[in-house]
Amino acid sequence: MFRDHTKTIRIGDRVIGGGNPVLIQSMTNTKTEDVQATVAQINRLAEAGCEIIRCAVPNQAAAAALREIKKQISLPLVADIHFDYRLALSAIEAGADKIRINPGNIGSRDRVKAVVDAARERQIPIRVGVNGGSLEKEILEKYHGVTPEGLVESALAQTAMIEEMGYDNLVISIKASDVLLCARAHELLAERTSYPLHVGITEAGTVFSGTVKSSVGLGIILYQGIGDTIRVSLTGDPIEEVKAAKAILKDLGLKKGGIQVVSCPTCGRTQIDLIHLANQVEEMVADIPLNLTVAVMGCIVNGPGEAKEADLGIAGGKGEGLLIKKGKAVRKVPESELLSALRQELLSWEKQSAQ
Repeated sequence: MFRDHTKTIRIGDRVIGGGNPVLIQSMTNTKTEDVQATVAQINRLAEAGCEIIRCAVPNQAAAAALREIKKQISLPLVADIHFDYRLALSAIEAGADKIRINPGNIGSRDRVKAVVDAARERQIPIRVGVNGGSLEKEILEKYHGVTPEGLVESALAQTAMIEEMGYDNLVISIKASDVLLCARAHELLAERTSYPLHVGITEAGTVFSGTVKSSVGLGIILYQGIGDTIRVSLTGDPIEEVKAAKAILKDLGLKKGGIQVVSCPTCGRTQIDLIHLANQVEEMVADIPLNLTVAVMGCIVNGPGEAKEADLGIAGGKGEGLLIKKGKAVRKVPESELLSALRQELLSWEKQSAQ
């Protein structure tokens, strides 16, 4: 597995690479210079399961705000820099735990070296980020557009430039909005570098379409053992990015903890309001820190058998349901009481696990 052999990198109090767990990253969409709003959003993201946070630094006010933001959050703070190398220097001075730059749009080699020297002094990593929309003109001409090979060539050339400056505390990111192109680029890159990779499908879209697109792309990439941190890039509340990322990692067996809800798609045999119930269950279990599977099934044909495979489950009947625990039906419960009965069982389970 590629991620078992990537270089170990420290970001604040978190460690990535070298077989460490894949961490979830998101990015604030507040104005970074609005410290109160930015801190509030970061803390909400942390509660939702975000493990690294990135903030845009488009101006000096945003860079200066990082100092106060960092005092009020628990997550490693990454500063996202484009075009102006002085913003990177200011962000490093303000205490950023990591800098994201695209050396290709920072400017001259001297400017890149100034950022590298400042990062070396503070011993913070640099994420070299290359996107399909920001490839150098000569790369685009060589490959006749955006290609996996072009993305990889650009990223490796930029990391080589930083290595020549005597620094290798690096993370690489290559992103594109085309799922298969992006997946292929990661496959090529993973074969040619040992730096940890931050992976994602950029500009994936709205919450629905972007989650589908990211799930397909990240599923292909992560399943091959590629990727040390991930971001699901969605047009919407960044909380949705974190929720989607957690689900992707759990379904791939890369993240443990938290309750997984499985539910049947419903059919003409269903005699309870299963769709409403399943959504209520999913919302209800979000704050219960147990590593369990809960099944919400709608009929007597497949329900009992499927629910038996879960730690805890409901198998719906006519206006009622069977509560099933560790494969055994424990009692019948009226439909109106199914949610509360399930929550009682989970809270009891949580209490026992804490003892």
